[in-house]
Amino acid sequence: MTVLFEYLASIKRPLVHGLRISIFVIMAWIGGLKAFQYEADGIVPFVSNSPVMSFFYHYSPSDSDNYKLHKNKEGEVVPENIKWHQQNGTYAFAYLLGSVIIAIGVLVLLGIWYPKLGVLGGILTFGMALVTLSFLVTTPETWVPDLGGPDHGFPYLSGAGRLVIKDFIMLFGGLICASDSAAQALRKNAQ
Repeated sequence: MTVLFEYLASIKRPLVHGLRISIFVIMAWIGGLKAFQYEADGIVPFVSNSPVMSFFYHYSPSDSDNYKLHKNKEGEVVPENIKWHQQNGTYAFAYLLGSVIIAIGVLVLLGIWYPKLGVLGGILTFGMALVTLSFLVTTPETWVPDLGGPDHGFPYLSGAGRLVIKDFIMLFGGLICASDSAAQALRKNAQ
């Protein structure tokens, strides 16, 4: 048992770098997908219902339920719905959001070589995860709807809710990366 503990303690640095790489892969992949129609359509319920983000769309928050009339299923192409999303600013916002997500991932990855950038990337990852987790409170689609079954509402996460709750890992992953990068920066300054 002691050998295992000593080994795990000795590989802390590569494991933290592995966490940085993992965060980068997730951010680059998810951010990159924001350039595609199905992914941009998929974030509409989250953005429309968020008091922090709904202003990015052209239709006012009071029209937030309007997106339900123009919702495309993943992979579905309905020209009228796509036109509505274009007018709403759905795709322009998704491109911007995707670019920001990719940039945060790059900052976290660069923390391997540039600790100060890593601190910034880790803090931004933490902040992004906080915003994402707020969707559990603001977005009705994160909970199983009442369609007559006994299991609905809190604590029954829908597919969207299960996707969001995973950001709890990103929340603390970002802080671990920021903390490690801060320690590296302090060591460099001390030398």
